[in-house]
Amino acid sequence: MSGSHRAAHRRSAGAPPSAERGGSRGRRRKARPRRRALPGTAALLLAAAAGWFALGPGGAFAAHGRAAGVPQAAPELPSTLPTGQATPQQAAPAQPLPSDAHSGTPAADRSDRADGSYAAIPGLGAGFLAKIPADANQVVLATGGGKDSSDATVTLWSRTPDNRWRPGETWPAHNGYSGWTADHQVGDLRSPIGVFTLSDAGGLNADPGSKLPYHQDRGFVATGNGFDGEPLAGAFDYVVAIDYNRVVGSSPLDSREPMGEQKGGGIWLHVDHGGPTHACISVSEDHMAALVRTLDPAAHPVIVMGDTASLAT
Repeated sequence: MSGSHRAAHRRSAGAPPSAERGGSRGRRRKARPRRRALPGTAALLLAAAAGWFALGPGGAFAAHGRAAGVPQAAPELPSTLPTGQATPQQAAPAQPLPSDAHSGTPAADRSDRADGSYAAIPGLGAGFLAKIPADANQVVLATGGGKDSSDATVTLWSRTPDNRWRPGETWPAHNGYSGWTADHQVGDLRSPIGVFTLSDAGGLNADPGSKLPYHQDRGFVATGNGFDGEPLAGAFDYVVAIDYNRVVGSSPLDSREPMGEQKGGGIWLHVDHGGPTHACISVSEDHMAALVRTLDPAAHPVIVMGDTASLAT
């Protein structure tokens, strides 16, 4: 069996001129003979005047000898301008696109509404969006950083009355030691990619206020150590069964596997023990308890899980 809870038992960022200072009073200065302008001087003055009118105050003979008329590099602009924005010749220098303060999501993937809701869950391609049942109003999104990565994040999304999606907090998580697969097999140490319903919860601890059927049982005990040598104790204090190759409506401990033992089973959302799992998805105990309290069978919750590239298809 591929669930981490089942394999646990088998491994342990210049001053002004004087005339401008008042001049003289009561005396006339002897007029100085006018000097006739030399032909070359007149030609130079005419040329300079012509240049001023042609180039203006900011032309090539600007103050301090700076060639202000030399074209300057245009400011860098976004490759795609939003509708109604000025043309590149009129636009102000581009500023870095802001990111969502909560999740670091690029501006292109941020909500277009003041209420923070989205028309569709960011990161999911048309194929995965189509797999979310029409009556599913809660989606647990478990996203892995890479196909072979065991680090993931989990976000609970809720559908709004006007058929949009609002995210909850994003939590750090772990998935299978070897990453993700679209064809999970027993013992491959990869979490299955797909969309699965969430129907049953349970754990060693008492019911924290679950709306899903909650099965408290002393059988939810993990022993030994994880892949990084971390103890597994407490990993099953709270669990939610992922409906992959299991009998829906039964305890997460039910070992029946309708697709056969080779396809693995016993894949849960459970308490994180600080390292990769065999195939399950794990978050901290506080987050796991919050998830158990929030998932509502009336909202037909599902989990959408996989690596970033796969989920974008």
